[in-house]
Amino acid sequence: MTAIYLFPLYWMYLTAFKGSSEIFQYPPTFWPTAPQWSFVEVWQARGMGRYIWNSLLIAVGVTILVTFMGTGCAYVLSRVRNIWMDMALFAILMMQVLPSSLMVTPIFVMFNQIGLLASPRVAVILAQTAKMLPLYIVLCRATFVQVPRELEDAALVDGSSRIGAFFNIMLPLARNGILVTSVLIFLQSFGEYVYARSLIAKNELQVATVGLQTFMGPDASDWNGIMTYAAIYVTPILFVFMLLQRRIVSGLTAGALK
Repeated sequence: MTAIYLFPLYWMYLTAFKGSSEIFQYPPTFWPTAPQWSFVEVWQARGMGRYIWNSLLIAVGVTILVTFMGTGCAYVLSRVRNIWMDMALFAILMMQVLPSSLMVTPIFVMFNQIGLLASPRVAVILAQTAKMLPLYIVLCRATFVQVPRELEDAALVDGSSRIGAFFNIMLPLARNGILVTSVLIFLQSFGEYVYARSLIAKNELQVATVGLQTFMGPDASDWNGIMTYAAIYVTPILFVFMLLQRRIVSGLTAGALK
């Protein structure tokens, strides 16, 4: 099953090194007979630096907003238990069900009416923040649940305020879970497509996922260029994920066992 799942990734890198004629050869080859190195050419010809920079700006902006707004919310949901908090948690979980393709039309209309489309990257950051915030809250809440309540109670007995206990006790103990969850939010936002495609009109402000469409035309598509572009785009993400895979898995399973 792992081999089946990873085969498209292998085929992407394989096609990136193949020539145009070898890509359509039948039967297909599973190793390039004459490897082509077109990464620098694709990077320069398609202006990938601009697309990657826009993706980074949006991903960093979303990560900062989500972390700033979601950490306190996750802490409250992990410590305060009543019917209202249960309803709030249920509403947050239900927000994850709404797909971007469903929400993009009302968001476009609302942002257009308030004039936010004049700053399209800001509009995408806000829309993506609303999309990612529920996921961050759910995962970060599990991290706070793991921190013993007794440590916080001891700080309150020693004279610390609730806010002081949050910043001096809870945040340092939960920093690993917050960091891992923030990395997940960053990776998800770095690959955002739907909102960027719908809310950004200028090509120079588009993200890397939308820039991939420049290889596709009405009559033909540059498959070698597409796979080369995709390889350049995906490789840093895979590298970051491989470095943090253990922390990411531990963050996703945090709170599963008591």
